[in-house]
Amino acid sequence: MAKNKPYGDNARKGAVKDRTQFFNEQTNLWTKRDTENGQFLDNKTSGGKFKGVRKEK
Repeated sequence: MAKNKPYGDNARKGAVKDRTQFFNEQTNLWTKRDTENGQFLDNKTSGGKFKGVRKEK
């Protein structure tokens, strides 16, 4: 996983590993998925994409 130190500076050091994101056209939200087992983890409800998570094709 990504390291977020120092805390509070709102910056991520490195990419989030073992996660991908894709745009769900049915819900119009970005969805995060685990790459190891394909499990859906989270939906982005505040708009935009997840920060530091790579996109699926």
